[in-house]
Amino acid sequence: MKLPVIDLSSRDSLSTAIAIRQACIEYGFFYLVNHGVENELGKAFDQSRSFFSLPMDHKMKLARKEFRGYTPLDPALGLHGDSKESYYIGPIADTNAKLNQWPSEESLANWRSSMESFYWKLFEAGKKLFSLIALSLNLDQHFFEKIGAIDKPSAFLRLLRYPGETGDHEEICSAHSDVGALTLLITDGVPGLQICRDKSKEPQVWEDVSYMEGAFIVNIGDLMERWTNCLYQSTLHRVKRTGKERYSIAFFLDPHPDCVVECIETCCSQSSPPRFSPIRSGDYMDERLAITPV
Repeated sequence: MKLPVIDLSSRDSLSTAIAIRQACIEYGFFYLVNHGVENELGKAFDQSRSFFSLPMDHKMKLARKEFRGYTPLDPALGLHGDSKESYYIGPIADTNAKLNQWPSEESLANWRSSMESFYWKLFEAGKKLFSLIALSLNLDQHFFEKIGAIDKPSAFLRLLRYPGETGDHEEICSAHSDVGALTLLITDGVPGLQICRDKSKEPQVWEDVSYMEGAFIVNIGDLMERWTNCLYQSTLHRVKRTGKERYSIAFFLDPHPDCVVECIETCCSQSSPPRFSPIRSGDYMDERLAITPV
């Protein structure tokens, strides 16, 4: 299956917004091209491979705390899906930036500065995408900034490595929808990503997502579904085992924790009233992450 393609550099913002609206309603996924980060992707994957190639004792010094740092591969889980190593980098410009954990300069020279630079470039692309999503919802393009959703970066960057040889379960990342608002996903070209467009249908129908060089794969999360009164629906996705080592990078764009998420006025009417009560983004994320493994 080939997803809709959205050109972030297009000067025709209205047409782009219309295309985003259709993609978010029909798929919940789309490719994002000409995002301005193309030249950084190869280096980012090199940096990811460098980190995961470190000796285990080096990586375990950065064991995950407060959703930041390293999570090792659990061989037991390899038999039941979710066979992966991961490394989380949280917001790097807020009061919690000190919670991030970084490899030493001795083990990986310039690694931190490189990943921080990559984080900011992804955030700028995501911020521009948010303005187009606002237009797609018939809102002012600065809507999300004005309500305090993205005036301060609250995104998490996650590096992922799936070893090709561990376990024999069909899935190496089990079926799920993302918790937050938007996700920018970058893959190394190794296949395996699948989506299920109708999560209420039984049996579930899974479709392979083709690789598009240089493109982000963008998907809607559960919080955006809530925000839009289920107009834009989050989509189930998983990674199927292929027997090959696989790297990916996910950038989770979530509203600032103090932002109140309530039904967007253009997404409700007398015949379609708000389905969810207003909630602070931070409270919502805390509730969901407490019960959702990541």
